[in-house]
Amino acid sequence: MTVELPTGLRPRRPLSRPRTLRGPGGLSLRVEPRALAVGLLLASAAALLSVVLIGTGDFEIAPADVVRTLLGNGTPAHDFIVNDLRLPRVLVALLVGAALGMSGAVFQSLSRNPLGSPDLLGFGYGSVVGALVVIVFLKGDANAVAGGALAGGLLTGVLIYLLSYKRGIHGYRLVLVGIGTSAMLVAAINYLLTKARFVEAARATVWLTGSLAGRDWSQVWPLLATCAVLFPLVLVQGRALRLTEMGDDAAYALGVRVERMRMLLMLAAVLLTTAAAAAAGPISFVALAAPQLARRLTRSPGSNLLTGALMGSVLLLLSDWASQRAFGADQLPVGVLTGMVGGVYLLWLLVTERRSGRI
Repeated sequence: MTVELPTGLRPRRPLSRPRTLRGPGGLSLRVEPRALAVGLLLASAAALLSVVLIGTGDFEIAPADVVRTLLGNGTPAHDFIVNDLRLPRVLVALLVGAALGMSGAVFQSLSRNPLGSPDLLGFGYGSVVGALVVIVFLKGDANAVAGGALAGGLLTGVLIYLLSYKRGIHGYRLVLVGIGTSAMLVAAINYLLTKARFVEAARATVWLTGSLAGRDWSQVWPLLATCAVLFPLVLVQGRALRLTEMGDDAAYALGVRVERMRMLLMLAAVLLTTAAAAAAGPISFVALAAPQLARRLTRSPGSNLLTGALMGSVLLLLSDWASQRAFGADQLPVGVLTGMVGGVYLLWLLVTERRSGRI
């Protein structure tokens, strides 16, 4: 006798079955078709948005002319506008978005909590405090401010790790310590602003908003070098990171050195976050939203590191294009727009988590 289950109780078929590609020398690569398709679509969207954004501004340039100029066949005027003025800004947006998206994916996976984002854990605020110390007390230039942001973020990362560690790192403990650290750092930021003179306070306020205006090749190269080193390091640890989501004991049983891997990935994610802040200031909520949106699109378990990075680039490029279209070139810093949209997304996320009983 055959009993047929009701439709609502039947097990769902997977949307896409992972496939293993085998190469020479016994090498194999596990590929999920849906995740691969989403990644290709996001990469294409990032390329298209980059071309459109390069052509956007007080002097509009058609996409075909932008592509022609990038290939070396443009007029002298287009060559100056595209390659000297706008291309560095777009590259900074691409790299900052990718760095924030990947660091957010790492922290959310390590904490096993959708709120485990550098924005909420305090690492961004640590970079802000470091930059403000350089601006207010040391009167440093742009390179010194970037160095201060990097040092502040790293020190904050070490502090949060030490305060969160108790026979390992627990996800909710990490989030709670990060939120408490954020509150203290916000107080330090307000104190530093009250100690600043008018010119220094104005300079600090501009940096605090998070902006892509005025970015040139001096911001591109350090950020590119950081991403070139850290992206492969994080991606290599992707399988181990995915195994830790089953629990530390299960990961240990499968041969993962959990604490060593966790410390390495936290260091890499903090460096990515601080490098992004050093290049463009504290741009909020990209690290929170990008990995989750990528996971919803791929419908794939795990950290979705690469798709999270691509989604971060798309979100930041789209936000910069929207701010220029709606308010004019450089009238509204991109960090303001991401903060407004991200705040709405955070409220929606909290309501969703509460309804599901996770908080």
